[in-house]
Amino acid sequence: MPFSRRQFLRHSACGFGNLALAGMLRGNPLAPRLTPISPRAKRVIFIWMQGGPSHVDTFDPKPRLDQENGRKIDFYVPRTRKVSPETVMASPWKFRRYGESGRAVSELFPHIAGHVDEMCFIHSMHTEGVAHGPASLFLHTGATNLIRPSMGSWINYGLGTENDSLPGFVTISPPPTKGGPRNYSNAFLPPVFQGTALGRAGQSARDAVFKNVSHPDPDLDHAAKRRQFDFLQALNREQAGGDEALEATVESYELAFRMQAEVPEVMDMAGETAATRQIYGIGEKATDGFGRQCLTARKLAEAGVRYIQINYADTGATPRWDQHSKITNHEKHAAATDKPVAGLLQDLKARGLLDDTLVWWGGEFGRTPFSQGKDGRDHNPRGFTVWLAGGGTKAGHAHGATDEFGHEAVDDKVHMHDLHATILHLLGLDHEALTFRHAGRDFRLTDVHGSVVEGILG
Repeated sequence: MPFSRRQFLRHSACGFGNLALAGMLRGNPLAPRLTPISPRAKRVIFIWMQGGPSHVDTFDPKPRLDQENGRKIDFYVPRTRKVSPETVMASPWKFRRYGESGRAVSELFPHIAGHVDEMCFIHSMHTEGVAHGPASLFLHTGATNLIRPSMGSWINYGLGTENDSLPGFVTISPPPTKGGPRNYSNAFLPPVFQGTALGRAGQSARDAVFKNVSHPDPDLDHAAKRRQFDFLQALNREQAGGDEALEATVESYELAFRMQAEVPEVMDMAGETAATRQIYGIGEKATDGFGRQCLTARKLAEAGVRYIQINYADTGATPRWDQHSKITNHEKHAAATDKPVAGLLQDLKARGLLDDTLVWWGGEFGRTPFSQGKDGRDHNPRGFTVWLAGGGTKAGHAHGATDEFGHEAVDDKVHMHDLHATILHLLGLDHEALTFRHAGRDFRLTDVHGSVVEGILG
């Protein structure tokens, strides 16, 4: 529900706890704000591998799977909620250890493997929801069914933006299903904090644009555009007459006008060197699309956007990494994403951005160590891997573990609420204090759960 500026300040003062409200009191709800904790990161780039890549085939090798391959063993099956005999399936790919840290990576990701000494693996993730829709919503909003603000919106609300000529939260090529727009929705937070979509899943990354920010007359000079816009805004404000929804729309026009000057430069890749384009795989058939997404994310981060989500996502009913049969299709998706993600890490580090940019890679859940059908794997929310890099995390580190089959998290377990709490902490936000009063209660991203995972802090 939209809020007037007066109502927004009242609600924010209740919800921010000891966060400074100086920026909002100056009249700009997106102004940068002080934080109650010294921040280690200024921004987040979340790389969503939609569909659930298999941890036991990527970053969590399990020799027991080779030993028991083809045998029937009793497992608890998340989908049926029953224990039943299932056929153990070994990984089709070999693992090697890389870097000084000796972290294991499968042959699916030879480029990412070169950066393990900058990465922090969490091998003990577990989450809620066994289907893509609920699990995706939980990943993004901390709830499986209620309409709640997305994590990017919470961060935008808590931190403000470093650049008021760009949105504070951008999602690149978001999918139309499995949460859809709810994955970047502001829900009951003021609409100024909603994520802004750049392109859509299935659309060529070359054609991805921010909607409604180009002027219909490109030959008009900036001063004339400003006079025209100020006149239209005066009419808009007079007509709004205190209506909260219309006032929110008028505010969005202000941002759109500022974006007309900033966006062309951010979106222009012509100024990038051939070497930079090459490390992202731009110009190569398999990696061009995702490489452009990753390079765009770096440019947005450099320009001051707080939360950027890159989506390797579906264009219809089947998510990309969802191999219920033919787990070997993981090869196609790894080939499309490995070099671009490694290029992003390399580029961020070279520009000095990795120190204060938190990169988060993962899916909504993992996959089972036993087969589904002949050669696939089913969803597994009880144990899986994500990794972080930069932003104050412990480099070259592996936290927690799944059991010897990779079926369930057993050591130093990290729930999705804990991961959310930790990411907020790295940004300088207290997940228990970052609240918003709605429908008579204070809401927060982590609800009444979540603990900061101290073991992954650098």
